[in-house]
Amino acid sequence: MPQLSGILETAVYVEDMDRSIRFYQEVMQFHKLIGDERFCALQIARQQVLLLFKKGASTQPVIIEGGTIPAHDGSGQTHLAFAISAQELGSWERWFEQHQVAIESKVRWERGGQSIYFRDPDGHLLELVTPGCWAIY
Repeated sequence: MPQLSGILETAVYVEDMDRSIRFYQEVMQFHKLIGDERFCALQIARQQVLLLFKKGASTQPVIIEGGTIPAHDGSGQTHLAFAISAQELGSWERWFEQHQVAIESKVRWERGGQSIYFRDPDGHLLELVTPGCWAIY
């Protein structure tokens, strides 16, 4: 069987592209790789990309020099979790307080990991999670 080496990209669909880019750059400290009025690619970690798509802007195929990107779109509140070290949890909580990001919930997992949940400007549920959440993390 062919093997996968991980998830490279994940996407959320947003109402206000500028507002969302600002949030992910300023609060989450993600680096913008590329973008236009339809989408923005943000570097999360070494080889991980968060794609922001303007809602309704990708409902038709997009032809680029190298081929065609099929149509896609999404709606509703999604969930993303970002891995952090246990030592960084308190720093993130203070960072969110400084940036007026409300922590919606905190969870201590059976395996010892901890999570904090918060929302982006479009209401997507974001989570920071330390090791000890899953058997594999």
